Amino acid sequence: MKNKSFLFVARVVFGLMAGAVFLSGCNRASSQPHNGMPPPEVNIVTLESKSVPIAFEYTGQTAGSREVEVRARVTGILKVRNYREGGRVAAGQSLFTIDPAPFEAAEARAEADVAAASARVEQTRRNAARMKPLFEAKAVSQKEYDDAASGEAVAMADLKGANARLTEAKLNLAYSRVESPISGVAGRSLRSEGNYVSGPDVLLTTVTQVNPIHVLFGISDEERLRLNQEVQAGRLVLPKNNAFIVSLKLAEDGNYPNTGKLDFTDIRISGTTGTSEARAELPNPQGSLHPGQFVRVILKGAQRPNAVFVPQRAVLEGPKGKFVYVLGAESKAEVRPVTLGEWYEDNWIVTSGLSNGDKVIVDGLMKLRPGAPVQVAGSPPTQGAPQNAPAAVPKEGAPSKAPPAKATNAKN
Repeated sequence: MKNKSFLFVARVVFGLMAGAVFLSGCNRASSQPHNGMPPPEVNIVTLESKSVPIAFEYTGQTAGSREVEVRARVTGILKVRNYREGGRVAAGQSLFTIDPAPFEAAEARAEADVAAASARVEQTRRNAARMKPLFEAKAVSQKEYDDAASGEAVAMADLKGANARLTEAKLNLAYSRVESPISGVAGRSLRSEGNYVSGPDVLLTTVTQVNPIHVLFGISDEERLRLNQEVQAGRLVLPKNNAFIVSLKLAEDGNYPNTGKLDFTDIRISGTTGTSEARAELPNPQGSLHPGQFVRVILKGAQRPNAVFVPQRAVLEGPKGKFVYVLGAESKAEVRPVTLGEWYEDNWIVTSGLSNGDKVIVDGLMKLRPGAPVQVAGSPPTQGAPQNAPAAVPKEGAPSKAPPAKATNAKN
């Protein structure tokens, strides 16, 4: 309400001043052109192109760099949980213990089988050793000698089988101690003590590695095509091998202190969202980032070579899109439609419509009309124009200062 009241009073004052100038100009009509009204005074900037860093901003969601499901490899009764839910666990740490008694008994039985098989091997070996000289002396038949040699081979095979069963029994006993395959944060237990676990089909808990942490975000197919076209046209230079520097903005804490790198971009386009997935990896030593958290992802490292940019306040919007006023021939204001790119500091990067050396009007825009003469501030006044021209009064409809949705300030 205060701004509207100010604008109303300003319009009234401006009208009274303009009326006074008009009445005084009537007495000097022979010496003042345009009914005595001077050209509006404006400020201009001369565009100079230069290479500027730019950044791309997207909405992303964090995820663990490794997420594993913890399952038992053997069946049995869940005897004890060995970790704190939601706490950090180390690789190889026991998370659950399945009742080991049946597996200890199976191991003892397998050891006994190995001992018996070893004894049989020794027996058949001695028999074969006794048969050999007798066979050479023609004291026993070929069949008896062959049976003794075969008995030794069968006993050796039985020993290997017993050893395999012993190894299996030891593995099963070790598997009764359910361990974490990675270091990370353990989730809640999905089975309590005393429950029967039927094997790998039963999920016990999950472990998520959060250092480093991944950030997933999508790049629209339309934007990807536009960037590729600008790269081919030489208006955009991307870092080699897409080695973008990645930083994050957090809703509650501002900027995340650590930076990371882009480590994956998918070539597939989702038929549901129309985007391709990209992934960044960032260090998370303090665990301040949690899986599932929404963040703003900022990719830095690209450049606009020979970029032309204009102050934000110089850009207006009409029915046909955005435009600026440039100082044309005979000091007249000319409308120039423009296509805008990213946001750079307090300026728009102009991708088309302006070129190096153009003189863009940045102040006094509300009083301009296409083709109207203007007076550049600081330059000699137009012939016949009064020296005390009324000051420009701001009006409603000034250009918005809101930055684009998918661009961010690229700091030098």
